[in-house]
Amino acid sequence: MNKNTPFSGLWAVILGGSSGFGLATTEKLARHGMNIAVLYRETSVAEKATRKKILQIATENEVEILPYNLNALSQQGRDSFIQQFTADAGVSKHKVKLLLHSIARGNLKPLVSSGKETYSVLSAEDMQFTTYAMSNSLLDWTRTLLDAGLFHRDARVIGLTSEGAHKYWEGYAAVSIAKASLESLAKYMAVEFSSSGLKTNLIQAGITETASLRMIPGAEKLLEIAKTRNPMGRMTQTEDVANVIYLLCTDEAFWINGSIIHVDGGEHCR
Repeated sequence: MNKNTPFSGLWAVILGGSSGFGLATTEKLARHGMNIAVLYRETSVAEKATRKKILQIATENEVEILPYNLNALSQQGRDSFIQQFTADAGVSKHKVKLLLHSIARGNLKPLVSSGKETYSVLSAEDMQFTTYAMSNSLLDWTRTLLDAGLFHRDARVIGLTSEGAHKYWEGYAAVSIAKASLESLAKYMAVEFSSSGLKTNLIQAGITETASLRMIPGAEKLLEIAKTRNPMGRMTQTEDVANVIYLLCTDEAFWINGSIIHVDGGEHCR
């Protein structure tokens, strides 16, 4: 283990860490000596590539990165993780510096049918599932790690929101509802978990070309607009977001709590 780094001996728990923002954050934090538990849900075939990539990052940076292919949206999954993590890592209490919620699971359906679609319209169950996956599950995971005594005395809880929480994107209703819910939830978590040393913040990234974004109807249009809309002359990259997550984990970010931080090069200004 590389001991000459600011995060030596500390851990991050990344929910949804096999791609996109989660994987970029894994790479960034590993370069600064943080050990990482990466949670994801993949088929056995896809998992081979994920494990190979994770092993490569761990080896190059002399840190521990532990992969967990499980259902992070169930009580059984959370319980299984705590049991495996404490056994695998041999981690003592109060070593988890970061809980990053980067789960992107939800339903992308319209509210009403135009008669042309081959898929169904959004149901109440679709909205409930999406809201739990992309919002309320953050609360359950925070409570789980806190109850297990794993959080560091100065820990960070970070979630990801989007501009789609505040404006119309085609097929995005369920996710928009989830992100709006997440913004309210994070505000209350910032206040009520502060006595436990947790700082809860959200990042609103600019339009970023990820596998999750590609699934949104009209994604090509969003990507095209982002290229010309961003005042910095390019789209947001996953590494841009990972860099800010790293900054929020530093001691200097101690006083940032309950914030929505735009990481978009000023894209939201237009």
